[in-house]
Amino acid sequence: MGEEVKARNFISTEELKNHNKPGDLWISIQGKVYDVTKWAKDHPGGDLPLLNLAGQDVTDAFVAYHPGSAWQYLDRFFIGHLQDYSVSDVSKDYRRLVSEFSKLGLFEKKGHVAFFTLSSMVLFFSLSLYGIIASSSALVHLACGGLMGWLWMQSGWIGHDSGHYQIMTNARINRFVQVLSGNCVSGISIAWWKRNHNAHHIACNSLDFDPDLQHMPFFAVSSKLFNSITSYFYERKMHFDALSRFLVSYQHWTFYPVMCFARINLFAQSILLLLSKKSVPNRRQEMLGVLFFWVWFPTVVSLLPNWGERVMFIVASFSVTGIQHVQFCLNHFSSSVYMGPPCGNDWFEKQTNGTLNITCPSWMDWFHGGLQFQIEHHLFPRLPRCNLRKVAPLVRDLCKKHNLPYASLSFWDSNVLTIRTLRAAALQARDITNPIPKNLVWEAVNTHG
Repeated sequence: MGEEVKARNFISTEELKNHNKPGDLWISIQGKVYDVTKWAKDHPGGDLPLLNLAGQDVTDAFVAYHPGSAWQYLDRFFIGHLQDYSVSDVSKDYRRLVSEFSKLGLFEKKGHVAFFTLSSMVLFFSLSLYGIIASSSALVHLACGGLMGWLWMQSGWIGHDSGHYQIMTNARINRFVQVLSGNCVSGISIAWWKRNHNAHHIACNSLDFDPDLQHMPFFAVSSKLFNSITSYFYERKMHFDALSRFLVSYQHWTFYPVMCFARINLFAQSILLLLSKKSVPNRRQEMLGVLFFWVWFPTVVSLLPNWGERVMFIVASFSVTGIQHVQFCLNHFSSSVYMGPPCGNDWFEKQTNGTLNITCPSWMDWFHGGLQFQIEHHLFPRLPRCNLRKVAPLVRDLCKKHNLPYASLSFWDSNVLTIRTLRAAALQARDITNPIPKNLVWEAVNTHG
C-alpha cells in the first residue's frame, strides 16, 4: 500500500479527508501531502494538533506555529501533491504578514521581558518570605500571601512565553526556565499546560474540542453545552445533569469566587496527567518539579504562627492569582463559539472570531502578560509579547479589509460582557424543562436585569 501511495502524483481533497484517524494521519501544507502518522508520537507540540487537523490543509496553522527552519523536515513525510489545492484571499494576506514579520526579525526580537519577569518573581518571593519571617503582624502576612499570588501570576506569564517560543539563549535553558517557573514555582506541570494550550489554540472556541471552554459542571458559555456533548480533549461526555444545571444557573454569581480557587483545578489536572498512561515527555522531570513545589510551599506556609494565618495566606495567594484566571476567560468566554473539529482552511477567521482583545495603555502591558493582544497572539503565537502592540494596527487593517471582527474592549467592559454571557446561559439553564426555584434574593437582584 505504501509503494502504491508514493507512486501517485496527485491526491484529491476527498481522499485526504479519509486519513484523519489515529494510526492514519495525513495533512497538506502548501499543496503537498504528508503522512505524519509515525511522527505524531514525536511531534514537539504533542499529538493533539495533528489528530485535530488531520485530513485537511493545515498550511496556516503550520506557518503560525513553526519557524522557517521547520520546512526542511517535511520532505521525509512527503507522499504526493494535493490535486485541487487553492488558497483564499484571507490566507494569502495572512501568510504575507507572517513573511513580513519574519523578514523584520520580529519573531527573534524578544526584548528584555524575560529578564524583568524573572527578576520580579525573585523580588516577590523574597519579600513574601522576608515578611513571614521578620514580622509578626497578621496584616503583613496577608500582604505576603498577595505577593505570592503576584509571583504565580508572573510565573504564569513566563511559562506561557517559554511554551510558545524560546525566551532564553538555547533550548536547554529555555526548558529549565519552563520547569522552574511552572512545575517548581507554581506546582503546575508545563507538560499539562502545553497539551491543554496547544489544543486550545488549534481549536479556538470549539465547544467540544477546546478545553478552555469545557468547565462543566461549574460554567457553560453556550446552551449547546446543555446537550451533554463529548469533550474530545478529556475524552468523556460533559453531562448536563441536575447538579450542573443548578451550578450553571448561578454561574454569573459564582464566577469570581470560583476563579479565586481555580488554581486547585490546575494542580489536579497536572497530577492526573503525570499519573496517567498518556505519553508525557520528560515525565520524571515533570513529576520532580511538581513534587518540589509541594515541599517548599507547605514549608513556607508552616512558618506562619497559627492555622488562621496559614489559611488566610493561602486564600490571599490563590485569590490574587485568580485575577489571571479571570483574564484567561475574558479573551474567549464572550466570543463566538462553534461545534465540531477545527478547520485548517479558515484559520484566520476562527482565531479572530473566537478571541477578544483588552484595550489598555502600554504601561499596563505587564499586567496582562500579552493577553491584551489575544487576537495577535492567536494569529502569531511565536511572536514575543513585546512585539504584539507593534503588529496590532496591521492585524486590525487586515480584519477590516476582509470584513472580519476585531473585538477590543477595556478590562472593565470585557468583564461586564463576560458576566452578561454567563448570565444569559444561566437563565437558559433555568428554563430547561422545570425551572430551578428562584429565591427572594435572586428575584430582588434580577428584578431590573
